[in-house]
Amino acid sequence: MNPNLLEISDYTGEGYQPLVDYEQWRVAILRYIDELLPENIGKMQRHNETDEVFVLLSGRCILFLGEGDELVGTIHAQDMQPLKLYNVKCGAWHTHTLDEAATVLIVENCDTTSANSPEVELSAEQRRQLIELTRTLWPDRP
Repeated sequence: MNPNLLEISDYTGEGYQPLVDYEQWRVAILRYIDELLPENIGKMQRHNETDEVFVLLSGRCILFLGEGDELVGTIHAQDMQPLKLYNVKCGAWHTHTLDEAATVLIVENCDTTSANSPEVELSAEQRRQLIELTRTLWPDRP
């Protein structure tokens, strides 16, 4: 087949991997990585110039969202359901935890970088809250 007709990509490694950048958008895959275990999460990020779309393809993923402007206030947890689209709005603090079987499709602006995606450190209490929210949503997690 003519390679100008179709591009096929996959990713089976750990963590975040962009697969396609085209004009203004990027498609990436997020897979399990130890740093996203609830006990290892120490910060949240937000994107100042784009929404970010997440679709759980397999496994389990909890999307954590923090209210607030410069600092994270109340933290909410959304246990993602497979094949549903979750659109994290521009400027919303967020992070996530995944189980070892998780694969998440991500769509965002292709110019999303650390320069326009600030991070904020979580307090010890907020870190404990992420662990407790995970235990509540995933009581069978070891």
